[in-house]
Amino acid sequence: MPYPPEHRDEVRTKIVRSAQRLFNRRGFEAVSIDQIMAAAGLTRGGFYRYFPSKSDLFAEAMDCFFTNPDCGNRWEGVQVDTARGNVGPQIVRAYLSRQHFQDIEDSCPMVALSGDVARSGAKAKRAYENALRAMVEHLQQESADNDGPDRNSALAIAALCIGGMVIARASDDLSIADEVRNAAMATALALGGWEAQR
Repeated sequence: MPYPPEHRDEVRTKIVRSAQRLFNRRGFEAVSIDQIMAAAGLTRGGFYRYFPSKSDLFAEAMDCFFTNPDCGNRWEGVQVDTARGNVGPQIVRAYLSRQHFQDIEDSCPMVALSGDVARSGAKAKRAYENALRAMVEHLQQESADNDGPDRNSALAIAALCIGGMVIARASDDLSIADEVRNAAMATALALGGWEAQR
C-alpha cells in the first residue's frame, strides 16, 4: 500500500527536528547520521532519500521562528504573537527568557550552533545569515509605522540577543547568566525604544 502524499514531508520534518535537537545538545561533529535517524524513529538507510549529506541537513536545521513562522518557538510559557503588533520587544523578551536559556534542545540555532557554523562550509553559513537577516527584519517590522529601530539598531539588538544568550549559556554561575541575560534585555529594549512597553 503506497504512503499518502504528505508522508515524505512528514518524514523529512521528523529528521530535521531530530537533527536540530541533537545538534543543539551535542554539536555538529558529535552527532552521527545513525543517531539522528534513531532519534527520529527511522533507519539510517532512509537518510539519503531526503538529504545528500549530513552537512546539507545541518544547513536545513538552521530553520527557526524567524525564517519559518510555522516552527514557532518551543519555549514553554513564551509566546511571540506577530498579530499583536510591537513584535520587537516580544522577540527580545522571548529570546532572552529563562525558558529559552534552559531549553537547550529547542534553542534557536543561532545561539546553539554559532561555533559549529563558523567552522562549517558556505551552505551552513548562508543558512545562518538567512536566519539573522530574518531576525533583523522582524525587529524592524514596525519601523515604517512608528519610530522602531533602524537597520543598525536592529542588527545591534540581534547581536545583544544572540550574544547575550551565548554568554549566559557559557556561564557556570546561574546568577551571572541571569545578569547577562537581563543586561542584554534591558539594553536591547532601550536601543529599540521599547523600554516602557509591555
